[in-house]
Amino acid sequence: MYPIIRIMHQYLKYRNKPLPLDGVHVSTHYCLPVDLDVWMELNNGRTLTLYDLGRIPLVQRVGILDMLKQNGWSFTIAGSSVLYRKRVTVFSKLEMRSQIVGRDARFLYVVQSMWHKGEATSSALFRLAVTGNGIVPSDEWTKALGVPDWNPPLPDWVQAWIEAERQRVWPPEG
Repeated sequence: MYPIIRIMHQYLKYRNKPLPLDGVHVSTHYCLPVDLDVWMELNNGRTLTLYDLGRIPLVQRVGILDMLKQNGWSFTIAGSSVLYRKRVTVFSKLEMRSQIVGRDARFLYVVQSMWHKGEATSSALFRLAVTGNGIVPSDEWTKALGVPDWNPPLPDWVQAWIEAERQRVWPPEG
């Protein structure tokens, strides 16, 4: 089940705390029994869901949610890549760091990580698309956000991921 109460808590907690577009949103979360897999550790799918708990308040704090509402737009995940490095067990306290690192002509890129006792447990790169009648070009939504010239260079590793994704066969074979 989607953690509606947890996401509402995060939304309300950060609703009046603006952040610069490239600012780092830091939030705290706990691995609950409902987040576990059969090996009694944080489920890989639930990790993606927990990243919502950081990403949604991030886009709220930088003004993107209001901009979407004003224009009748939405946003969706258009791609992701996750590295899992440390086991997360029940009731572990996690610090999540979320940051928008840039954009290209069509997408917005967000990097997130989870930390437990000072060690990174996982890191994720998300490609987000602003959608209306199809994907809204980045130049259009950055103009609507009031930052038409915001276009920082993407980190090299993000550029490499974008290029690797361009080479992926679509639709999948077989």
